[in-house]
Amino acid sequence: MLKIYQIFILKFIILFISSLFITSIISYIALKSIILEHNKNHLKHAIELIELELKNVKNLDEYTDIVNTKTSLRVTIISSEGIVLAESDADKNRMDNHASRFEIMQSNTKEYGDITRYSDTVKADFLYVAKKVTYGDKQIYIRLAMSLAQIMYDFYSLWMKLFIVFLLIVFIATFISRSMSQRVVYDISQITDYLDEVSNKNYKAIIKTKYFYEFLQISLYLKNLVKKLSKNEKKKIKNMAKLRLINKQRNDILSALSHEFKNPVAAILGYAQTIQDDSDMPKSVRDKFLEKISANGEKISRMLDRLALSVKLENGDLTINKSEFDIKQLCSEVASNLLLKYKNRDVIVEVDEEIVYTDKTMVELVLINLVDNALKYSNSNVTIRLKDKKLFVIDNGIGIKEEHLDKITTKFYRVDRNSWDNSMGLGLAMVKFILKSLGSSLKIESEFAKGSVFSFEIDSMIKR
Repeated sequence: MLKIYQIFILKFIILFISSLFITSIISYIALKSIILEHNKNHLKHAIELIELELKNVKNLDEYTDIVNTKTSLRVTIISSEGIVLAESDADKNRMDNHASRFEIMQSNTKEYGDITRYSDTVKADFLYVAKKVTYGDKQIYIRLAMSLAQIMYDFYSLWMKLFIVFLLIVFIATFISRSMSQRVVYDISQITDYLDEVSNKNYKAIIKTKYFYEFLQISLYLKNLVKKLSKNEKKKIKNMAKLRLINKQRNDILSALSHEFKNPVAAILGYAQTIQDDSDMPKSVRDKFLEKISANGEKISRMLDRLALSVKLENGDLTINKSEFDIKQLCSEVASNLLLKYKNRDVIVEVDEEIVYTDKTMVELVLINLVDNALKYSNSNVTIRLKDKKLFVIDNGIGIKEEHLDKITTKFYRVDRNSWDNSMGLGLAMVKFILKSLGSSLKIESEFAKGSVFSFEIDSMIKR
């Protein structure tokens, strides 16, 4: 099966040769007619010259021989009665009466009479031209004839030259077509190679068509299409990454729920089973066990609340309710409430009075998480300090290793995965989301075994 460029080149050559062939036939017919007409005019001019000289001619036979020798034309002089008076190429005495010849009869009504026919006298085809003239006091006919063989020889000689030119043009056209074919093949190969690279997902492949504007347009369209494919591929990869992350988070949630709920659930089941098995248990011990069961149930409830709040914050489903309040008073309340949980500890509040306009519940949750973590992971006092529009929570605890600093605000991430602190790794992740929604951000500075400083700006929360 022929390829498209081969079909194009083949049709081009066929169309070109057909056009030249048709043109050649038309030019052949036209050229032949032109040559015949040219020779007619030549004979007419020759007759006019003879007519001018005729008054000086004494012997018509000698004169016709002279004209024939000089011009190679057949000369015949005929009387008004049709009798041949002089003939250059035959014996006049053996020639028939010419009064009925077409060219003679036509010259009686027109200035010239002409015809092309076969001569029985000399056995050849001739072009005849005749004219009626006055010789002395008589009317005679001067007839000149030219051999068609000579005319056609001249014609074919000219035609062969034209045919050679025709062949040369065909050769040049074939060469040009071959050159065009090679260029078409080059541009098409560039496009096919490019498409092959793209099919292998090489979206950075290069296409360089350089001969035809149409192929250049196609290459530009292909580049735009590949850009879109590349963008879609990147989106697909991102979506796949998101799906993998969602699946990982789902697995992390299930793993965290399973791990974090295991201890409180086991404690609840253990205390409940002990109470159930010992009907004679003292009331004080029973009450203590029931208190443990209640405390572990509350821990599970708080963990579920934190998980739900974290999901709402991440999805942007939580509504921010702003109000005016004193940040110093809020810090003092948080410190007091946490000291009920951490007895024999102290939280130092170094905060001056400052009115802010933001969501009080969200800021309270941030402070509770930060101060609770500080108390949990240190044995000394914890300080809440307001300085340069920044709120700091400072502890002198175990600190955080540098490799964990960028990860501890990630959901479900815990530095010590073998310990249980009821947080499921959601506390700092929740703080990060809350501060982001309030127009602030969490900053962490820590040195392992020396302590940590958690801070966030409140400049955007201050009422102007």
